[in-house]
Amino acid sequence: MKWIYYFIFFFLVSCSGSDTFAPVTDISGMEAVPRSGVHRVASGETLYSIAFRYGLDYRTLAERNNIQPPYTIQKNQLISLRKSRVHHAARVAVKNVEREPEYAVSAWKWPTRGKVIKGFSANNKGVNIAGAEGEAVYAAAAGKVVYSGNGLRGYGNLIIIKHNNVYLSAYAHCRVSLVRDGEWVRKGQKIAEMGSTGTDTTMLHFEVRKAGKPVDPMMLFS
Repeated sequence: MKWIYYFIFFFLVSCSGSDTFAPVTDISGMEAVPRSGVHRVASGETLYSIAFRYGLDYRTLAERNNIQPPYTIQKNQLISLRKSRVHHAARVAVKNVEREPEYAVSAWKWPTRGKVIKGFSANNKGVNIAGAEGEAVYAAAAGKVVYSGNGLRGYGNLIIIKHNNVYLSAYAHCRVSLVRDGEWVRKGQKIAEMGSTGTDTTMLHFEVRKAGKPVDPMMLFS
């Protein structure tokens, strides 16, 4: 009769396993724009992180919502993600707005030591780089930190750096972030430590967005 008990045991284990969801190991793409076409701002979100989430250019998002530099948004604010057919009110002229430096990205720095274990594809919008827990993560180019948080599903602790009006870079699954929103960083500056937040493997997921669209980071280092 022992075989009956073994059968029941393995049956229960296999059934319980079917309801277990493993952490995200690949980031298959941006989230689809909700049917409403509107996003409600959550605590800690920035205009840049919202644009990154849906694969949009932050400038387009700002224009659609009449948001002026430095693109400050508030919790619970409604952000229109689609182009509205309704004519927006005339923009209010913004005076005395401090102009941010325009960095030309002539050369990129590889963001960490380690081997690429998964390349850019339709199912992976960047590259996955293996490494040890606590391995240093560096800014690939000079710029401004426009998001540092863990509000994007599948990315764990994420840092987004704006390099100029065209390029953003992103560093996901960090164990710890060493920079804050609004902070300016130098090329090669240590900004985080590698970890496994939001995934089940210690690695850095590194992305580059050009005008809101993912590009293969390897092309920038060839």
